[in-house]
Amino acid sequence: MNKKIKTEAADHLFDAILCLHTKEECYRFFEDLCTVNELLSLSQRFEVADMLRRRKTYLEIAEKTGASTATISRVNRSLNYGNDGYEMIFNRLSESGKMPEQ
Repeated sequence: MNKKIKTEAADHLFDAILCLHTKEECYRFFEDLCTVNELLSLSQRFEVADMLRRRKTYLEIAEKTGASTATISRVNRSLNYGNDGYEMIFNRLSESGKMPEQ
């Protein structure tokens, strides 16, 4: 884990996120917390990660998501060399039946 982001403020934010119970609560909180563009960027990165996991090409991903090749490359680095956060979430979504089939 990156020690630069592990702060008291980040801990407080993550504690708040862990208190959310429903998708509607997530929408309400994140719409207050983030700008529309920030939220769209986060969701775009998650979609890019899923498509990379499904072995889609950069061109396919860029066409479907509108993500730049720089964004796709950054997400790809996180998938390959990161902290396995994406993989953890994809596994949990799959186990819960909330992950679309590949």
